[in-house]
Amino acid sequence: MLNNYIPTVLTIAGSDPYGGAGVQIDTKVVHALGGYALCVTTALTAQNSIGVKDVLITPIEHFKLQLYMILDDIEVDAVKIGMLANAEIIDVVVEAIKKYKLKNIVLDTVLVSSSGKELLEPKSIEIMTQKLFPLVDIITPNIPEVNRLLDTDYIAKENEIEAMAKGLFDLGAKAVLIKGGHSEERENSTDYFVTPVTKPMAFTTARLHTTHTHGTGCVLSSAITVSLAKGNGMEKSITEAKEFLYQKFHTSTTLKFNYRDKEIKRKEPLI
Repeated sequence: MLNNYIPTVLTIAGSDPYGGAGVQIDTKVVHALGGYALCVTTALTAQNSIGVKDVLITPIEHFKLQLYMILDDIEVDAVKIGMLANAEIIDVVVEAIKKYKLKNIVLDTVLVSSSGKELLEPKSIEIMTQKLFPLVDIITPNIPEVNRLLDTDYIAKENEIEAMAKGLFDLGAKAVLIKGGHSEERENSTDYFVTPVTKPMAFTTARLHTTHTHGTGCVLSSAITVSLAKGNGMEKSITEAKEFLYQKFHTSTTLKFNYRDKEIKRKEPLI
């Protein structure tokens, strides 16, 4: 790839008006890492730093038009997929991957918001695993998402990782990054990269003890996607993305936001 080439990264995800997740944070990450972000919105959400209040799914005809207008015009180097909302949107994404021979696809398996709002219709989960998992290069579930997908109760101990990964491979995944943010580890946060032919590879950073985790999965998966778009392999892409996420959390500062009822402290946005 030419030194002055700017890789194009398409993000397919929901909109977060708070700016800490979804297409907003995806585009910030892509541009921060030297890519050019293209975005197609699956849903409008009403949310803030506290949680998601409501979701308005993009009409399928308009979603398909958004996606095809981009892909008819621009050659995309990599694709990050986040919130998919329903089966109709999944079907359009699957169709587009095949039609345009899309590559370097990272699927962040967004199922439920941290505040408990469903972000993918439960009946659509099987559609996602059957049709989309086999087409993407890697999925990046956290531990609750793994358990939701497999109907299990893993806590991601080291001796559980291979079984967790095998369950996801049986659903069609080619490679998985099991994120350890919800693990019981107190000092470190360890994510495990596994393929059907490799043993789990641990990627560990010191754990930052904070409740401000809104959008961390989006940041990580987007950063992986940018690195893949630049032509890097999966291991290097995960390493760079983990470092980027850690540094952004570690260096973020505390700001004051004025609320109607009180003044409270929030973390500065990551990007």
